[in-house]
Order: sequence, then structure tokens, then C-alpha cells
Amino acid sequence: MHNTLAEARVLMKGMREQLDRKIEVDVAVCPPSTLIYPMGREVDGTNIKVGAQNVHPEPKGAFTGEVSPGMLKAAGCTYVIVGHSERRHVFGEDGGFLRKKVMACLAEGLDVIYCVGEQLEERDSGSTMGVVGRQMGEGLTGDMAIGRVTIAYEPVWAIGTGRTATPDQAQDVHAFIRGWVGEMYGGEASGAIRIQYGGSVKPGNAEGLMSCPDVDGALVGGACLVAEDFVSIISAAAATVGG
Repeated sequence: MHNTLAEARVLMKGMREQLDRKIEVDVAVCPPSTLIYPMGREVDGTNIKVGAQNVHPEPKGAFTGEVSPGMLKAAGCTYVIVGHSERRHVFGEDGGFLRKKVMACLAEGLDVIYCVGEQLEERDSGSTMGVVGRQMGEGLTGDMAIGRVTIAYEPVWAIGTGRTATPDQAQDVHAFIRGWVGEMYGGEASGAIRIQYGGSVKPGNAEGLMSCPDVDGALVGGACLVAEDFVSIISAAAATVGG
């Protein structure tokens, strides 16, 4: 929940000016819903896509304050983030509700960034893989278009705290997620799916994290609010994962 329209335009102007158009990686910004349409116009003609931070699974109805997949698509969205840790732990969204969101977005032709991750006590108790596996199973089902889903591993204990998972910690969980996808959808899907790391990604640690074999990109939080920092992370992605 950052930026007015005027502030967002300044931020996007900085990104456009600094981003090398030769960089062949997929880039998306996910602003608050009030800014989706104007930000789509700001990035028109660039390789930057626009996504949403949240969605309601129903196409219409008495859901005051919510936004449907169709509304997001009409506003210019390509991606929708589903299951972010704050939606899970602040707003109490459970796995069944998140699965409805995933299915509704895919049915509308939107790509999904599905977030999973453990809290500090779960990490300390050795429950990380169990928690992540449970969240994967709750939100994803075998008959969905998994090729249009990106998985984002975001250790809750590393979001906004300044703490970051080490490359080895991130790689271990990313490898587990890729193995889970392989068991559910097969080897081809496992090799093709993108798995992002999201947890205090900054210019100083982005390259190390994305150099891991199973880390395919980053779900960036606070660092995306500074154009120079976000562009530096994009450049690190281009140098390490190449797509």
C-alpha cells in the first residue's frame, strides 16, 4: 500500500529511463488496484507488464470493496499475486479460498504468482518443507494450467525484517518446490515452472540468490519503491537466470 498516482508516475518514469531495453527478462509491477490502469499506460511500449496484488474469485456480486479477475484483466493486468503472506496471516485467507482465486484468475486468462512460505517458528522447528508442501497442495490442483503459474517462495521471517534467507536456504526450498511440481505435473512442467524468491531482496543480495540453480527470479518488496534499486535487481536477474 504505497504511492499516490503522482508518486507512482515518478517511480515508473525512473524505471523506464534506467531500464536497459535489451534486457531479456520478464518484468512486472504490481501496484495498488487504483493505479493498475494508469500504470499500464505508463509502461505502454516497454517490456514491463502490470499485475495486481490481490483479487476476489467471484466474477461479480455483493462483495463490496473487492475486485474481480475480469475487472483486473480489463484494467490491463497480466499477472495476479495470490497467497501473499500478508493475505494469509493478516487477512486470514486460507488454502481453499486461495485455490478459488488461482482457478478464477487462470479461467480469466490471467497468469498467477502463487506465494508460499513459512513463519519464523516453523523454520526454527524444522517444519519448512511440510508447511510449503501443504500450501502448495492447498492452492494448486492437478487439473489447472500450471504453465501459467509462477511460484514465489517468501519466507515470512525475512519479509520487511532485513533478514534474508541465505542462498543455500533459498535453494533448498526452491528445489523442494520444483520436486513437488515434478511429482504432481511431471518432469517437463517441473523444468519449465518459474520459482521466485521473495524475502528482503535487495541489490546487494539479488545476484547471490538468483545464481542458485532453482531460483528463477525475485518477488521484490520494498526495494521496488526505489527505481535504481529495482533496476539493479532486474539487471542481476538478467545476468544470472537469463529469462
